[in-house]
Amino acid sequence: MGDEDKRLVIVLAVVQGDLSISEAARRFCVSRDSIHRWITRYEADGPAGLADRSRAPRSSPNRTPDHVRAEVLRLRVQLASAGLDAGAESIRDRLARAGTTPPSTATIWRILRTAGTVTPQPHKRPRSSWRRFEAPAPNARWQSDMTHWHLTGDRTVEIITWLDDHSRKVMHISAHTTVTGPTVVDTFLTASRIHGLPASTLTDNGMIFTTRLARGGAGPNRFEHLIAQHGITQINGSPGHPQTQGKIERFHQTLKKWLTAAGDAASLEALNDQLARFQHIYNHQRPHRALGRRTPDEAYCALPKTGPTIELLERHWRVRHDTVDTAGVITLRWAGKLRHLAIGRAHTGTRIMLLVAGDDTLVIDPATGEIIAEHHLDPDRDYQPQKRHKAPPEGGA
Repeated sequence: MGDEDKRLVIVLAVVQGDLSISEAARRFCVSRDSIHRWITRYEADGPAGLADRSRAPRSSPNRTPDHVRAEVLRLRVQLASAGLDAGAESIRDRLARAGTTPPSTATIWRILRTAGTVTPQPHKRPRSSWRRFEAPAPNARWQSDMTHWHLTGDRTVEIITWLDDHSRKVMHISAHTTVTGPTVVDTFLTASRIHGLPASTLTDNGMIFTTRLARGGAGPNRFEHLIAQHGITQINGSPGHPQTQGKIERFHQTLKKWLTAAGDAASLEALNDQLARFQHIYNHQRPHRALGRRTPDEAYCALPKTGPTIELLERHWRVRHDTVDTAGVITLRWAGKLRHLAIGRAHTGTRIMLLVAGDDTLVIDPATGEIIAEHHLDPDRDYQPQKRHKAPPEGGA
Protein backbone atom coordinates (compact mmCIF):
# COMPACT_ATOMS: atom_id res chain seq x y z
CA MET A 1 0.00 0.00 0.00
CA GLY A 2 1.38 3.37 -0.95
CA ASP A 3 1.62 6.24 1.50
CA GLU A 4 -1.24 8.11 -0.12
CA ASP A 5 -3.55 5.07 0.03
CA LYS A 6 -2.58 4.44 3.66
CA ARG A 7 -3.50 8.00 4.60
CA LEU A 8 -6.87 7.65 2.85
CA VAL A 9 -7.66 4.42 4.79
CA ILE A 10 -6.80 6.09 8.10
CA VAL A 11 -8.88 9.20 7.34
CA LEU A 12 -11.92 7.19 6.23
CA ALA A 13 -11.64 4.97 9.31
CA VAL A 14 -11.99 8.09 11.46
CA VAL A 15 -14.38 10.16 9.36
CA GLN A 16 -16.77 7.43 8.20
CA GLY A 17 -16.00 4.62 10.62
CA ASP A 18 -16.19 4.40 14.36
CA LEU A 19 -12.45 4.80 15.19
CA SER A 20 -11.33 7.72 17.29
CA ILE A 21 -8.19 9.58 16.34
CA SER A 22 -6.34 8.11 19.34
CA GLU A 23 -7.35 4.55 18.39
CA ALA A 24 -6.35 5.13 14.74
CA ALA A 25 -2.97 6.47 15.85
CA ARG A 26 -2.29 3.33 17.96
CA ARG A 27 -3.52 0.89 15.31
CA PHE A 28 -1.63 2.43 12.37
CA CYS A 29 1.46 3.61 14.35
CA VAL A 30 1.23 7.24 13.33
CA SER A 31 0.98 10.42 15.36
CA ARG A 32 -2.32 12.05 16.28
CA ASP A 33 -1.01 15.36 14.79
CA SER A 34 -0.51 13.67 11.41
CA ILE A 35 -4.06 12.32 11.42
CA HIS A 36 -5.48 15.74 12.32
CA ARG A 37 -3.47 17.28 9.45
CA TRP A 38 -4.63 14.63 6.94
CA ILE A 39 -8.27 15.05 7.93
CA THR A 40 -8.00 18.83 7.39
CA ARG A 41 -6.44 18.35 3.96
CA TYR A 42 -9.09 15.65 3.06
CA GLU A 43 -11.95 17.93 4.02
CA ALA A 44 -10.47 20.76 1.95
CA ASP A 45 -9.34 18.90 -1.21
CA GLY A 46 -10.72 15.37 -1.00
CA PRO A 47 -8.43 12.39 -1.67
CA ALA A 48 -6.12 14.62 -3.75
CA GLY A 49 -5.24 16.54 -0.60
CA LEU A 50 -3.48 13.45 0.79
CA ALA A 51 -0.82 13.36 -1.96
CA ASP A 52 2.83 13.93 -1.02
CA ARG A 53 3.78 17.60 -0.70
CA SER A 54 7.16 19.33 -0.89
CA ARG A 55 8.62 20.34 2.44
CA ALA A 56 10.43 23.26 0.88
CA PRO A 57 9.29 26.66 2.20
CA ARG A 58 6.83 28.46 -0.02
CA SER A 59 9.01 31.58 0.09
CA SER A 60 12.64 32.34 0.94
CA PRO A 61 13.25 35.62 2.76
CA ASN A 62 16.95 35.49 1.81
CA ARG A 63 16.39 34.92 -1.90
CA THR A 64 17.83 37.64 -4.12
CA PRO A 65 14.96 39.82 -5.39
CA ASP A 66 14.00 39.20 -8.99
CA HIS A 67 14.78 42.79 -10.07
CA VAL A 68 18.33 42.48 -8.69
CA ARG A 69 18.82 39.14 -10.46
CA ALA A 70 17.61 40.73 -13.69
CA GLU A 71 20.01 43.66 -13.22
CA VAL A 72 22.92 41.25 -12.64
CA LEU A 73 22.19 39.50 -15.93
CA ARG A 74 21.69 42.80 -17.75
CA LEU A 75 25.06 44.10 -16.54
CA ARG A 76 26.71 40.83 -17.56
CA VAL A 77 25.50 41.30 -21.13
CA GLN A 78 26.26 45.04 -21.19
CA LEU A 79 29.84 44.72 -19.90
CA ALA A 80 30.67 41.72 -22.07
CA SER A 81 29.34 43.39 -25.22
CA ALA A 82 31.42 46.50 -24.43
CA GLY A 83 34.58 44.41 -24.16
CA LEU A 84 34.94 45.08 -20.41
CA ASP A 85 35.41 42.62 -17.57
CA ALA A 86 32.01 41.07 -16.79
CA GLY A 87 32.93 38.89 -13.81
CA ALA A 88 31.03 38.74 -10.53
CA GLU A 89 33.26 41.30 -8.79
CA SER A 90 32.93 43.82 -11.62
CA ILE A 91 29.16 43.41 -11.64
CA ARG A 92 29.04 43.88 -7.86
CA ASP A 93 31.08 47.10 -8.18
CA ARG A 94 28.70 48.47 -10.81
CA LEU A 95 25.66 47.70 -8.64
CA ALA A 96 27.23 49.40 -5.62
CA ARG A 97 28.26 52.49 -7.58
CA ALA A 98 24.73 52.75 -8.98
CA GLY A 99 23.34 52.95 -5.43
CA THR A 100 21.97 49.38 -5.30
CA THR A 101 22.78 47.23 -2.28
CA PRO A 102 24.53 44.38 -4.08
CA PRO A 103 24.43 40.69 -3.16
CA SER A 104 27.72 38.97 -2.36
CA THR A 105 30.18 38.09 -5.10
CA ALA A 106 29.41 34.39 -4.53
CA THR A 107 25.67 35.02 -4.95
CA ILE A 108 26.24 36.93 -8.18
CA TRP A 109 28.41 34.09 -9.46
CA ARG A 110 25.62 31.58 -8.66
CA ILE A 111 23.10 33.76 -10.51
CA LEU A 112 25.37 33.81 -13.55
CA ARG A 113 26.02 30.06 -13.34
CA THR A 114 22.30 29.25 -13.01
CA ALA A 115 21.60 31.40 -16.07
CA GLY A 116 24.27 29.50 -18.00
CA THR A 117 26.44 32.59 -18.65
CA VAL A 118 29.59 31.27 -16.93
CA THR A 119 31.33 27.92 -16.87
CA PRO A 120 32.99 26.68 -13.64
CA GLN A 121 36.77 26.22 -13.96
CA PRO A 122 37.76 24.13 -10.89
CA HIS A 123 41.33 23.52 -12.12
CA LYS A 124 42.12 27.18 -12.79
CA ARG A 125 45.04 28.53 -10.77
CA PRO A 126 43.71 30.66 -7.86
CA ARG A 127 44.55 34.34 -7.99
CA SER A 128 45.71 34.16 -4.36
CA SER A 129 48.74 32.22 -5.60
CA TRP A 130 49.92 35.06 -7.86
CA ARG A 131 52.93 37.12 -6.82
CA ARG A 132 52.60 40.82 -7.57
CA PHE A 133 55.35 43.42 -7.59
CA GLU A 134 54.17 46.98 -7.18
CA ALA A 135 55.93 50.34 -6.91
CA PRO A 136 55.46 51.84 -3.42
CA ALA A 137 53.94 55.17 -4.50
CA PRO A 138 52.45 57.01 -7.49
CA ASN A 139 55.12 58.10 -10.00
CA ALA A 140 57.70 55.82 -8.42
CA ARG A 141 57.83 53.88 -11.70
CA TRP A 142 56.17 54.16 -15.08
CA GLN A 143 55.94 51.20 -17.42
CA SER A 144 55.83 51.68 -21.17
CA ASP A 145 55.44 49.48 -24.23
CA MET A 146 54.01 49.58 -27.72
CA THR A 147 51.59 47.13 -29.30
CA HIS A 148 50.23 46.57 -32.80
CA TRP A 149 46.65 47.27 -33.87
CA HIS A 150 44.79 47.90 -37.10
CA LEU A 151 42.39 50.27 -38.81
CA THR A 152 39.66 49.27 -41.25
CA GLY A 153 41.07 47.43 -44.23
CA ASP A 154 43.72 45.73 -42.04
CA ARG A 155 45.94 48.82 -42.08
CA THR A 156 48.53 48.26 -39.34
CA VAL A 157 49.25 50.94 -36.71
CA GLU A 158 51.07 50.99 -33.39
CA ILE A 159 49.90 52.10 -29.94
CA ILE A 160 52.20 53.35 -27.16
CA THR A 161 51.17 53.47 -23.51
CA TRP A 162 52.68 54.93 -20.34
CA LEU A 163 51.27 53.24 -17.20
CA ASP A 164 51.89 54.10 -13.53
CA ASP A 165 53.17 50.91 -11.87
CA HIS A 166 51.70 51.65 -8.41
CA SER A 167 48.14 52.57 -9.40
CA ARG A 168 47.93 51.14 -12.96
CA LYS A 169 46.68 54.55 -14.07
CA VAL A 170 47.15 55.22 -17.78
CA MET A 171 49.32 58.34 -17.92
CA HIS A 172 49.29 58.50 -21.72
CA ILE A 173 48.09 56.40 -24.65
CA SER A 174 48.15 57.24 -28.35
CA ALA A 175 48.23 55.58 -31.78
CA HIS A 176 50.81 56.26 -34.48
CA THR A 177 51.65 54.96 -37.92
CA THR A 178 54.92 53.74 -36.38
CA VAL A 179 56.23 54.27 -32.85
CA THR A 180 59.75 55.67 -33.14
CA GLY A 181 62.37 56.97 -30.73
CA PRO A 182 61.08 60.56 -31.04
CA THR A 183 57.56 59.26 -30.40
CA VAL A 184 58.74 57.77 -27.10
CA VAL A 185 60.29 61.09 -26.04
CA ASP A 186 57.30 63.19 -27.10
CA THR A 187 54.72 60.98 -25.38
CA PHE A 188 56.84 60.77 -22.22
CA LEU A 189 57.12 64.55 -22.04
CA THR A 190 53.40 64.94 -22.72
CA ALA A 191 52.56 62.65 -19.80
CA SER A 192 55.12 64.27 -17.47
CA ARG A 193 53.76 67.77 -18.11
CA ILE A 194 50.38 66.57 -16.83
CA HIS A 195 51.40 64.20 -14.03
CA GLY A 196 54.98 65.15 -13.11
CA LEU A 197 58.10 63.09 -13.68
CA PRO A 198 58.47 59.48 -12.50
CA ALA A 199 61.35 58.38 -10.32
CA SER A 200 62.06 55.48 -12.73
CA THR A 201 60.90 53.86 -15.95
CA LEU A 202 60.47 50.18 -16.80
CA THR A 203 60.48 49.05 -20.43
CA ASP A 204 61.65 46.17 -22.58
CA ASN A 205 64.88 46.32 -24.58
CA GLY A 206 63.42 47.68 -27.80
CA MET A 207 65.64 50.13 -29.67
CA ILE A 208 63.05 52.88 -29.17
CA PHE A 209 63.75 52.67 -25.41
CA THR A 210 67.42 51.63 -25.11
CA THR A 211 70.50 50.86 -27.16
CA ARG A 212 72.20 48.83 -24.44
CA LEU A 213 71.91 45.59 -26.42
CA ALA A 214 72.66 47.15 -29.80
CA ARG A 215 75.64 45.88 -31.74
CA GLY A 216 78.52 48.14 -32.61
CA GLY A 217 78.66 50.03 -29.32
CA ALA A 218 75.92 52.53 -30.11
CA GLY A 219 75.65 55.32 -27.58
CA PRO A 220 72.51 56.17 -25.57
CA ASN A 221 69.50 57.17 -27.62
CA ARG A 222 67.44 60.33 -27.21
CA PHE A 223 65.15 58.83 -24.57
CA GLU A 224 68.08 57.58 -22.50
CA HIS A 225 69.69 61.02 -22.63
CA LEU A 226 66.40 62.66 -21.60
CA ILE A 227 65.77 60.60 -18.49
CA ALA A 228 69.43 60.76 -17.44
CA GLN A 229 69.23 64.54 -17.67
CA HIS A 230 66.25 64.55 -15.32
CA GLY A 231 67.72 62.15 -12.77
CA ILE A 232 65.31 59.33 -13.66
CA THR A 233 66.38 55.72 -13.13
CA GLN A 234 66.01 53.53 -16.22
CA ILE A 235 65.10 49.86 -15.73
CA ASN A 236 64.91 47.37 -18.59
CA GLY A 237 63.46 43.87 -18.38
CA SER A 238 65.53 40.78 -18.98
CA PRO A 239 65.64 39.79 -22.67
CA GLY A 240 63.05 37.13 -23.48
CA HIS A 241 61.22 37.64 -20.17
CA PRO A 242 58.12 39.80 -20.87
CA GLN A 243 56.61 38.92 -17.46
CA THR A 244 58.71 41.78 -16.03
CA GLN A 245 56.37 44.19 -17.83
CA GLY A 246 53.33 42.12 -16.88
CA LYS A 247 51.07 45.02 -15.91
CA ILE A 248 51.29 46.75 -19.25
CA GLU A 249 51.07 43.44 -21.13
CA ARG A 250 47.77 42.67 -19.35
CA PHE A 251 46.59 46.23 -19.94
CA HIS A 252 47.09 45.84 -23.68
CA GLN A 253 45.07 42.59 -23.58
CA THR A 254 42.23 44.46 -21.86
CA LEU A 255 42.53 47.34 -24.34
CA LYS A 256 42.35 45.08 -27.39
CA LYS A 257 39.29 43.29 -26.05
CA TRP A 258 37.55 46.67 -25.70
CA LEU A 259 38.72 47.89 -29.13
CA THR A 260 37.42 44.69 -30.72
CA ALA A 261 33.98 45.29 -29.21
CA ALA A 262 34.06 48.97 -30.24
CA GLY A 263 34.76 48.15 -33.90
CA ASP A 264 37.63 49.10 -36.21
CA ALA A 265 38.37 52.81 -36.57
CA ALA A 266 38.56 54.24 -40.08
CA SER A 267 41.48 56.59 -39.38
CA LEU A 268 44.28 57.26 -36.93
CA GLU A 269 42.33 60.24 -35.54
CA ALA A 270 39.26 58.06 -34.94
CA LEU A 271 41.39 55.43 -33.22
CA ASN A 272 42.89 58.07 -30.93
CA ASP A 273 39.36 59.18 -30.05
CA GLN A 274 38.59 55.56 -29.10
CA LEU A 275 41.77 55.40 -26.99
CA ALA A 276 40.82 58.60 -25.15
CA ARG A 277 37.40 57.13 -24.30
CA PHE A 278 38.96 53.90 -23.07
CA GLN A 279 41.55 55.79 -21.01
CA HIS A 280 38.71 57.57 -19.17
CA ILE A 281 36.79 54.31 -18.62
CA TYR A 282 39.88 52.46 -17.42
CA ASN A 283 41.13 55.23 -15.11
CA HIS A 284 37.84 56.44 -13.65
CA GLN A 285 35.09 53.82 -14.08
CA ARG A 286 36.71 50.39 -13.93
CA PRO A 287 37.58 49.18 -10.39
CA HIS A 288 40.61 46.89 -10.28
CA ARG A 289 40.92 43.67 -8.26
CA ALA A 290 44.59 44.31 -7.40
CA LEU A 291 43.74 47.83 -6.13
CA GLY A 292 41.20 46.72 -3.54
CA ARG A 293 38.34 47.36 -6.02
CA ARG A 294 39.38 51.00 -6.44
CA THR A 295 39.81 52.65 -9.82
CA PRO A 296 43.36 53.47 -10.96
CA ASP A 297 42.69 57.18 -10.51
CA GLU A 298 41.49 56.63 -6.93
CA ALA A 299 44.63 54.63 -6.16
CA TYR A 300 46.84 57.24 -7.84
CA CYS A 301 45.35 60.08 -5.77
CA ALA A 302 45.39 58.16 -2.46
CA LEU A 303 49.10 58.72 -1.72
CA PRO A 304 51.56 61.58 -2.27
CA LYS A 305 53.41 61.33 -5.56
CA THR A 306 57.12 60.66 -5.60
CA GLY A 307 59.57 61.59 -8.35
CA PRO A 308 63.21 61.61 -9.41
CA THR A 309 65.88 62.87 -7.02
CA ILE A 310 69.36 64.25 -7.49
CA GLU A 311 72.18 64.86 -5.01
CA LEU A 312 73.28 68.48 -4.79
CA LEU A 313 74.96 70.41 -1.99
CA GLU A 314 75.09 67.16 0.03
CA ARG A 315 71.28 66.87 0.00
CA HIS A 316 68.84 64.74 -1.99
CA TRP A 317 66.50 66.95 -4.01
CA ARG A 318 63.18 65.85 -5.48
CA VAL A 319 62.84 66.96 -9.10
CA ARG A 320 59.84 68.22 -11.03
CA HIS A 321 59.34 70.41 -14.10
CA ASP A 322 56.84 73.21 -14.62
CA THR A 323 56.16 76.38 -16.59
CA VAL A 324 55.99 79.81 -14.97
CA ASP A 325 52.45 81.21 -15.39
CA THR A 326 51.39 84.73 -16.34
CA ALA A 327 51.40 85.82 -12.71
CA GLY A 328 55.07 84.85 -12.41
CA VAL A 329 54.43 81.87 -10.10
CA ILE A 330 54.46 78.07 -10.17
CA THR A 331 52.44 75.72 -7.98
CA LEU A 332 53.69 72.95 -5.70
CA ARG A 333 51.76 70.55 -3.48
CA TRP A 334 53.71 70.57 -0.22
CA ALA A 335 52.72 69.55 3.33
CA GLY A 336 49.28 68.51 2.09
CA LYS A 337 48.37 71.85 0.45
CA LEU A 338 48.86 73.58 -2.88
CA ARG A 339 51.44 76.38 -2.59
CA HIS A 340 52.17 79.23 -5.01
CA LEU A 341 55.89 79.94 -5.38
CA ALA A 342 57.02 83.36 -6.58
CA ILE A 343 59.41 83.26 -9.54
CA GLY A 344 58.91 86.66 -11.19
CA ARG A 345 56.88 87.95 -14.15
CA ALA A 346 60.09 88.34 -16.15
CA HIS A 347 60.16 84.53 -16.38
CA THR A 348 56.55 84.10 -17.60
CA GLY A 349 56.35 81.11 -19.95
CA THR A 350 59.78 79.77 -18.96
CA ARG A 351 60.13 76.00 -18.54
CA ILE A 352 61.85 75.49 -15.19
CA MET A 353 63.27 72.64 -13.12
CA LEU A 354 62.17 72.75 -9.49
CA LEU A 355 64.29 71.00 -6.84
CA VAL A 356 62.70 70.37 -3.42
CA ALA A 357 64.49 69.13 -0.29
CA GLY A 358 62.48 69.39 2.92
CA ASP A 359 61.28 72.99 3.13
CA ASP A 360 63.91 74.41 0.74
CA THR A 361 63.61 74.86 -3.03
CA LEU A 362 65.85 75.76 -5.93
CA VAL A 363 64.33 76.92 -9.24
CA ILE A 364 66.64 76.42 -12.21
CA ASP A 365 66.39 77.48 -15.84
CA PRO A 366 67.50 74.22 -17.54
CA ALA A 367 68.43 76.10 -20.72
CA THR A 368 71.12 78.12 -18.94
CA GLY A 369 71.67 76.22 -15.69
CA GLU A 370 71.03 79.48 -13.76
CA ILE A 371 69.28 79.42 -10.36
CA ILE A 372 66.49 81.98 -10.86
CA ALA A 373 64.71 81.61 -7.49
CA GLU A 374 65.00 80.03 -4.06
CA HIS A 375 62.37 79.53 -1.34
CA HIS A 376 62.22 78.52 2.29
CA LEU A 377 58.68 77.12 2.46
CA ASP A 378 56.38 78.33 5.24
CA PRO A 379 53.66 75.77 6.16
CA ASP A 380 51.33 78.60 7.28
CA ARG A 381 51.34 80.43 3.94
CA ASP A 382 49.85 79.80 0.51
CA TYR A 383 51.95 82.34 -1.37
CA GLN A 384 55.67 81.67 -0.92
CA PRO A 385 57.95 84.66 -1.62
CA GLN A 386 61.50 84.16 -2.77
CA LYS A 387 64.16 83.69 -0.14
CA ARG A 388 65.87 86.93 0.80
CA HIS A 389 69.63 86.67 1.09
CA LYS A 390 71.39 88.81 3.65
CA ALA A 391 73.70 91.41 2.18
CA PRO A 392 77.37 90.71 2.94
CA PRO A 393 78.96 92.95 5.54
CA GLU A 394 80.88 95.98 4.34
CA GLY A 395 84.44 95.17 3.48
CA GLY A 396 83.40 91.81 2.03
CA ALA A 397 84.38 89.88 5.16
